[in-house]
Amino acid sequence: MEYVLTAAEMKKCDETAIKEYGIASLVLMERAALETVNAVLEKYGDEIFVGVIAGCGNNGGDGIAAARILQEHGVRVEINMVGETKKLTDETKVQLEIARKLNIPIYYGVEHTLYDVIIDALFGIGITRTVEGKYRKAIEEINASKAKVVSVDIPSGVNTDDGSIMGCAVKADMTVTFAYRKIGLMLYPGASCAGEVRCVPIGIPSVLTDKKRTGVVTFTDKEADLKLPDRSRSGNKGTFGKVLLAAGSRSMGGACQLSALAAYRIGAGMVRVFTAEENRESLLRKLPEAIVDTYADPDNEQGLSAAEQRTLKESLAWADVIAIGPGLSLSNRALDILKTVFCDSNKPLVMDADALNLLAKNDVLLEELQFGRRKNDASIVLTPHLGEFARLMKYPLSEIKKDLLKTCKAFTKKYDVSLVCKDARTIITKRGKLTYLNASGNDGMATAGSGDVLTGIIAGLLAQGMSGFEAAVIGAYAHGLAGDYARDNASSYYIMAQDIINSLKYL
Repeated sequence: MEYVLTAAEMKKCDETAIKEYGIASLVLMERAALETVNAVLEKYGDEIFVGVIAGCGNNGGDGIAAARILQEHGVRVEINMVGETKKLTDETKVQLEIARKLNIPIYYGVEHTLYDVIIDALFGIGITRTVEGKYRKAIEEINASKAKVVSVDIPSGVNTDDGSIMGCAVKADMTVTFAYRKIGLMLYPGASCAGEVRCVPIGIPSVLTDKKRTGVVTFTDKEADLKLPDRSRSGNKGTFGKVLLAAGSRSMGGACQLSALAAYRIGAGMVRVFTAEENRESLLRKLPEAIVDTYADPDNEQGLSAAEQRTLKESLAWADVIAIGPGLSLSNRALDILKTVFCDSNKPLVMDADALNLLAKNDVLLEELQFGRRKNDASIVLTPHLGEFARLMKYPLSEIKKDLLKTCKAFTKKYDVSLVCKDARTIITKRGKLTYLNASGNDGMATAGSGDVLTGIIAGLLAQGMSGFEAAVIGAYAHGLAGDYARDNASSYYIMAQDIINSLKYL
C-alpha cells in the first residue's frame, strides 16, 4: 500500500522533514536529482544528449542538480532556464551557481530541443494557474520534440490534486516522483501525461504518514496487497458463503450469468440467481452450478406475484450476501424486488446498475442509507459508474467530474455505505476509512458486462467473510489485475467481460 498525496500534503511532509527533523532542503534536492539520474541512466543509458528544461522553483533546482550529476557520469548535458532569474529560490540559485562553475552550458529560454532525452523540470507540484506565455511555449516545444521526456515529480502543467490540465501539459515518457505518489499522476487526464511512473525515496521519514487514518492510498504490489480470503482445507460449500443475485431481466440475461460466474470464480461456495423466467434455460446450460429461481417478466407493469414474493423472501433467508441490479431493468417488478431486499433482509448487500437507478428515483429508500438500513448495520456496497453516481447525487455529471474525490467523500459522509465509483481510476471510499484509488486495470475493460463481473467479485468476497469496504477495495484491485492479465495475453481491443473472469485464475 502506498499513500497518494495532494500538493498541500506533500509540501507539509517536506516542511516537517526540514524544520522538525533537520533534513536540509538541499539534501532532499540532491536525493531527488540522484534518483532522477538513476532512472534516466537505467532507462536510456549514458550515450545520450540530455537537455534540462528548468523553471525557477525547486523543481528547476532538482533538474539543474540532475544535469550536474549526469555530467559526472560522462553524459553530454545542457540546461535551458525558463522564467525570470530574480524569482529563483535560494536552493535553485545554489544549484545554478554550481552548474556555472562546472561549465555546464546554460541557456535562457529554449534554444532548441535536439536532444535524445529532455528532463522536464519547469513546474513542480505547486502549479495553480493556467500555463501561459514563455512557459506554454516551452511545453509546446518539449511536446513537439522527438526526444524521450522524463518529468521531475509531475509533468509540468498537470494539477497535482485532481489531474486536470492547466491549459497545457508536458506529455512525458516517464515521471520520477518523490517520496509519495501524487493524485494528479493517477487521475485522468493527468495520468495520460505521466507515462511510466517511478516513485522513489528521497529521505522523507515514513513516520510522517505511518499514523495517517485519513487520506488516499493505492495498491502497487500484487504480492503484498492482494489479500484474498483464507481458504479452510476442511471447508465445504457452505463455509465459503452463499450469494443471492437478483439480476437479469428477460432482455439482459447475460448480466446475471456474468455476475454469478464471477462470484463463483472468486471463491464463493454457492450462488443462487433470482431472474426473469426467460433466462432459466440459458443460465442453467452455461452455469449448471447455479441455483435458479425465476419470476414472470410480462410486458405489462405489474409487480411480483404473491408466490414470487415468497420465493424471493425464502432466497433472502437462505443467502449470506445479496447482490442486486445487473440487467434488472427499471420495471415495477424490479422495484418490488429492490423494496423486498431492503425491507426483508439484514444481510450484506451489493447494489449495482439498475438497482442504483431505481434507488436514485426513490428518496425513501435512499434516505435509509443515511444511518444504515432499518434494523441493521450490515455492510452495503454501491458500485455506480459516473452517470449512475450523478443520478444518486442529483448533480450534473459535469459538476461531479470537477472534483470527483471530494464528491465521493461527501457522499459517504451522508450515506453509511462503501462507495465504489467506477471510472478509468475507480475510487472507493467509506466514512472513517482511508480512500482507495485503484490503479489496476486498463482501457480494454471499458466493455459491456465488466461492471457485472465486478459486482459478482465483490459479492463473492463478502460471502467469504470480508467487510464491505475490504471486499470493495480488494474486489476492484483483483478485477483490474484480471483485466491486465487479459490484455497482456491478448490486447486491449480483444477483451470482453468473460476474459476478465477467465483471468481471475491467474491471481
